[in-house]
Amino acid sequence: MNFPVIESSTLVTLAAYAVLGGLYLVVIPLALMFYTKARFYEASSIERLGLYGLILVFFPGMLLLSPFLNFRPKRREV
Repeated sequence: MNFPVIESSTLVTLAAYAVLGGLYLVVIPLALMFYTKARFYEASSIERLGLYGLILVFFPGMLLLSPFLNFRPKRREV
């Protein structure tokens, strides 16, 4: 069985879409989540405004990753 030959420009285009999609849906939202966790109580108002703006832009990736991450505080011993 012979498969059709895919041109190299098509492969480059598909690879570029895959890389950009991975950045948009996984890498940048994951970095934003960890940065927000680290700076949540120390961020200035301007930094917080920019951070929440980026969270709005990368919201689909946040929804994709949120079921797998748990950033709730640890349980206190009383």
